[in-house]
Amino acid sequence: MKSEVLALIPARGGSKGIPRKNLINLLGKPLIAWSIEQAISSRYIDRVIVSTDDKEIKEVALSYGGEVPFLRPKEFSTDSSTDLECFDHCLNFLEEDENYSPEIIVHLRPTGPARSVKIIDDAIKLFKQKKNFNSLRSVSIAYQSPFKMWFIRDGSLKHVVSGVGEEASSPRQGLEKVYWQNGYVDIVRRETVTKKKSMTGNNILPYIIEGEVRDIDYQEDIAIVEEDLKNILSCKISTKNKDKHPV
Repeated sequence: MKSEVLALIPARGGSKGIPRKNLINLLGKPLIAWSIEQAISSRYIDRVIVSTDDKEIKEVALSYGGEVPFLRPKEFSTDSSTDLECFDHCLNFLEEDENYSPEIIVHLRPTGPARSVKIIDDAIKLFKQKKNFNSLRSVSIAYQSPFKMWFIRDGSLKHVVSGVGEEASSPRQGLEKVYWQNGYVDIVRRETVTKKKSMTGNNILPYIIEGEVRDIDYQEDIAIVEEDLKNILSCKISTKNKDKHPV
């Protein structure tokens, strides 16, 4: 039986860094529209749901082809609300209201819209093949090593990574590679959320993204992400006659 794949796009109305961030104009479209259109273009994603507490975001999401079967309760829409609360609420709602239980949920954050649909699909395909993993997280090589990082506790430096000795004085090139979760695309199995009450579970499949992945957190990030999007779109235009799969 074909596994159901749901894309879930969390989009609160509130934002401290940039007011109404999910609706800001990015190359002529609301920010949230980019993630919705990428999910709709995927070969593997069956449904695209936006979880929001905001009526205006709901209307914009619907206009770009997303589904908004509920407004997210306020208690799961605060600055301190977690992804787990958002996902658990959505999956419980869909099961109770529609008897719909997708096997795989793709997490697309609207604040990181500079994505390739090919990469999203490659990650989904890989995860579908690796059935022993609870989740997939996209990562990039970290620019700084935690082996050289410290806490200050009671006026004294303490290693961030326990057990580190002289490695803290070693050249960076000789240290073990470390990776930063970049939020490009994350994937999780339904049971990991609903039964393990976790966004990752114990067995996490890495998906390495080459190059820098940028989010929109502050006003100055907008122009940078727009340039990243332009690069992705120009690649799509240059290859459209060779590959009909959208970038």
